[in-house]
Amino acid sequence: MRIQKAIEIAAPPERIWPFFVEPERVLKWYSTFRKFEYSGDLRSGVGTPLYIEEQAMGPVMKMNFEVAEWKENEKLALHMVSGSGVKAYEQQWSLEPIASGSRFAFMEEIEFPHGVLGKLLGLVAQRMSAATVGKMLAKLKALAEA
Repeated sequence: MRIQKAIEIAAPPERIWPFFVEPERVLKWYSTFRKFEYSGDLRSGVGTPLYIEEQAMGPVMKMNFEVAEWKENEKLALHMVSGSGVKAYEQQWSLEPIASGSRFAFMEEIEFPHGVLGKLLGLVAQRMSAATVGKMLAKLKALAEA
């Protein structure tokens, strides 16, 4: 299952970036996250470990991620290294400066376990997830523009 959405935000990338990397700010806009916390000594850069609990549908998924890409004020990419509920999970949040502020692009790719059954679950979940992501982006826009 892959979700991609983008939104224009009337704020420069440096005003939005803290909503990518400060746990308390991430939790203000990312409504399905129950926890978002650094799980090691690193707090920035590639290799930074993160622990995330997410409840989108069904039970809470408990996952360990690693930062795959970190370009301050530009891009944050996360790769799941272990966890429950899904087989694979990638997230990418990127910012591009534009005349009116920034364009925020969101991408997540999730692979469910259980073969064909997992693929069917992904098709059902995709519609719900796309709607949820749209609401989350609107929330981020409101927070960053405030």
